[in-house]
Amino acid sequence: MSALAARTGAVNLGQGFPDFDGPPSMLERARRAIAEGVNQYPPGIGDPDLRNAITEHQQRWYGIDLDPDSQVLVTAGATEGIAAAMLGLLEPGDEVVLLEPYYDSYAATIALAGGVRRPVRLEPPDFALPREAMAAAVGPRTRLILLNSPHNPTGMVLGRDDLAFIAELAVRHDLIVVTDEVYEHLTFDGVPHLPLSTLPGMAERTITLSSAGKTFSATGWKIGWATGPAELVAAVRAAKQFLTYVNGAPFQPAVADALRLPDSYFDDFRMALQTKRDRLIGGLGAAGIATFRPSGTYFVVADARSLGFDDGYQLCRELPELCGVVAVPMQVFYDDPAGARHLVRFAFCKRDEVLDEAVRRLRTIGPN
Repeated sequence: MSALAARTGAVNLGQGFPDFDGPPSMLERARRAIAEGVNQYPPGIGDPDLRNAITEHQQRWYGIDLDPDSQVLVTAGATEGIAAAMLGLLEPGDEVVLLEPYYDSYAATIALAGGVRRPVRLEPPDFALPREAMAAAVGPRTRLILLNSPHNPTGMVLGRDDLAFIAELAVRHDLIVVTDEVYEHLTFDGVPHLPLSTLPGMAERTITLSSAGKTFSATGWKIGWATGPAELVAAVRAAKQFLTYVNGAPFQPAVADALRLPDSYFDDFRMALQTKRDRLIGGLGAAGIATFRPSGTYFVVADARSLGFDDGYQLCRELPELCGVVAVPMQVFYDDPAGARHLVRFAFCKRDEVLDEAVRRLRTIGPN
């Protein structure tokens, strides 16, 4: 869809990357690192200062204690962390329970590891966790639960009660859980993010993934991390070393500095994205387009039927020509797209003038 946007000159509200840069101090630190010669291979598990900063971050925000030398692994973004976790923790035939819709790399990396998906479907309007379906998806071949909260693409954020339910399920069936928490600092309306690893019985069985891309608007840097119990991190590291080996040497000290920014940075960034969410939802609503209000992430899910389309895929293919806007059809995030055929996703991590222009264009084809 991004290629389609570039080819047609459309406003790209498809792929989830911001069109603005992260904190200036972080950018300057990367420039300085390059000038100082930090351009060769970093240590295989990551720059020591970055690993220390990650442990400080987990303690500061969540009260999690980690050993930076055995419980932290720097990865090429959370996407590599997902791949390394699946390859390092699964055997062929192992089943993975995951929430559907899902980030597209989940299906690919589970398949690469020889695993079998067991999707648990989230339904609009609130995309709440279906507990009975979650429990029913766990069987004798289940090895792992792959969890994403705040959730891409729906914007749902799992609350304490749902997380407690998942934790009890994991403990009872002796499962590993891999949690993708890249949007941990992007929750709205006072909704908190709670890491699953903080719940009873979960610290010893949870690999937590996150990255600098979303929190610091540097998606192209691809600096992520995996944290958890030493033996699980070692398994992830064993696979990771044959993927990218290492990456982003001069970016790692810059991310370390960014993780130590004051609370005001994280609060201001969250509020700025919440304002953008409200700006886009308000604009889409004024254009007569029905949306589902997200509690986190970069994304708003909309109903294509508001624009007279039963098929969101068809809408997204035609939108660039109809009005010069790109969105993503939700059905690509499902094993069975039938129930989500009418849903599309818009990204709001864009400059205000870009969001306003997209809404102006959409109004030309909307019912209003």
